[in-house]
Amino acid sequence: MSSLSGEPVVALQRASLETLSDAWTKAFGCIEKLTELNLRAVKSTLAENQAIANLALSTKDPQELFVLQARRAQAAMQEAQSYWRHVSTILYSTQAELAASAEAQLKQQQQKTQALVDTVASNAPAGSEAAVSAMQSAVTAASEATGATIEAGKKAAEQAREIAEDNIEAATSATNKAAQQAVEQVKTARKR
Repeated sequence: MSSLSGEPVVALQRASLETLSDAWTKAFGCIEKLTELNLRAVKSTLAENQAIANLALSTKDPQELFVLQARRAQAAMQEAQSYWRHVSTILYSTQAELAASAEAQLKQQQQKTQALVDTVASNAPAGSEAAVSAMQSAVTAASEATGATIEAGKKAAEQAREIAEDNIEAATSATNKAAQQAVEQVKTARKR
């Protein structure tokens, strides 16, 4: 096979197309999951609003209506926080899939590059040892830098996920406390 043949170019284009197709498939999978989540949320909200309207119409005491409203506010906040947990889970899992795919592609390219360097080294003319050694060192350094970048990206993504989860938990706790206080205030006012 001649080094000037079009086969390597076609193979590279095919690999690029497969990589792009894989990324689009993962992205559309993410969109599909988010759409399903939104549809479930809308259906649930409609059903809950109907139930709340029925309860509100059947209450005879205005204070019961305030208690109902306070409880519904607490439940709505919990549902919103659950929704955002689901959204973040979907997004982070998609990001992890895309990162794993990119990492696999990079490793494959590194192996191909190393194979090329090894071929060049074994076929290099006498006296070119310094150039071959420099080329091998550059490939090794690039591989190590790529590996370090991938690991740093993984750590940053994990830290971002942990921060988002902590923020959701803090918001949930604060919301629950505020809603509980509102319910207690209504109950206290009702007893008077």
